[in-house]
Amino acid sequence: METHRQTDPIHDKPTFEDILAAAQRIEGIVHRTPVLTSRTLNELLGAELFFKAENLQRGGAFKARGATHAVQRLGEEAARGVATHSSGNHGGALALAARERGIPCWVVMPEGAVQSKVDAVRAYGATVVLSPPNQAGREAMAEKVVAETGATLIHPFEHSDVIAGQGTATLELLDEVPDLDAVVVPLGGGGLLAGAAIATEARSPETEVIGAEPSGADDGQRSLAAGKLVAIDSIDTIADGLRATLGRLAFSILFERSVRIETATDDEIRSAMRLVWSRLKTVVEPSGVVPLAVLLNGSVESKGRRIGLILSGGNVDFPL
Repeated sequence: METHRQTDPIHDKPTFEDILAAAQRIEGIVHRTPVLTSRTLNELLGAELFFKAENLQRGGAFKARGATHAVQRLGEEAARGVATHSSGNHGGALALAARERGIPCWVVMPEGAVQSKVDAVRAYGATVVLSPPNQAGREAMAEKVVAETGATLIHPFEHSDVIAGQGTATLELLDEVPDLDAVVVPLGGGGLLAGAAIATEARSPETEVIGAEPSGADDGQRSLAAGKLVAIDSIDTIADGLRATLGRLAFSILFERSVRIETATDDEIRSAMRLVWSRLKTVVEPSGVVPLAVLLNGSVESKGRRIGLILSGGNVDFPL
C-alpha cells in the first residue's frame, strides 16, 4: 500500500505516467472490461465501432477506476474514511473502494437520484446523505459531512488521482484496438474525457478525441468554445450521470488539447439506448450511449472510420 504522496490531487494535472501507475495500482481490484462489436451497427454507420463496455465494470460504471485509485493512494488519513457527492455512479464506486480498504464512506446524493443507484450505494456499505438536487447543494452538503466526520473528500472529477484512474479505460481500449481514427467519450464533469485525452495523446497521437454530452447539459461545449468555464442557467437531460458541470481541472486538460465536443438530444439518446440494448444485448444507461448518439445524428463523421466508444455505465431503473 502506497502511503506517501508528492503531488496535490486537487490542483496538479495527471500525466500519462500517472495513468500507467494507476493501471498497476487498480489491477486485480477492478475489471478489465471487454470491447464489444456489432455488425449491424457497423453497417448502419458505415464504420468499424468498438464499444468499451464499462457498464460491465464493478459497480456498473467506469467510476470504479478513479475511485479505487484515489482510495488506494491515501495514507494514514484513510482511517477517517472518505466522502463525496454524486448522482450515483461515483458514489457507488467510492463505497466499493472504501469497503475494499475497510474504511467508512459517506456519499451525498441529490434528492430524486435514480433509486437503483441510491440502493447500490447503501448496499456497498456507505452512508447516504440526501441534498438539494443541484450542484451547489451537493457540494455544500459534502463540505458539511467532511467537517463533521474528518473524512477525505474524493471529488468525482476535480481530483488528479480520479482522472488518472479514469484514463485507464481508454488506455485499455487503445491497447486492445490499435489504429483507431477516433475515440468518443461521454462528458459530464470531465474526468473520463480528460483521462482519455491524456492517454490518447501519449499512446495513439493520431487518434482524435471527441467528447459527447447532452444538448440539455452542454456547458462543456460552450466552455471549450469560449476558452473559459461557462455556466448554463438550467440542466435538463435524461442522462443523469452527465448533469455535473465541467470541472476546472478537466477543462484545463481538454482546452490545452483542443478536444472537440458534440451534443445529442434526449430523443437521440433514447434511440441510441434502444440500439445498444437490442443489438449489443447489454444494459447501458442513457449517459453511456451519448457517444453513439452523436454518431447517429451526424455530429461525428463515421463512414469508413475505426471508432472507439466508451459505454460509461449501466445503472438504470427498469420501468417494470
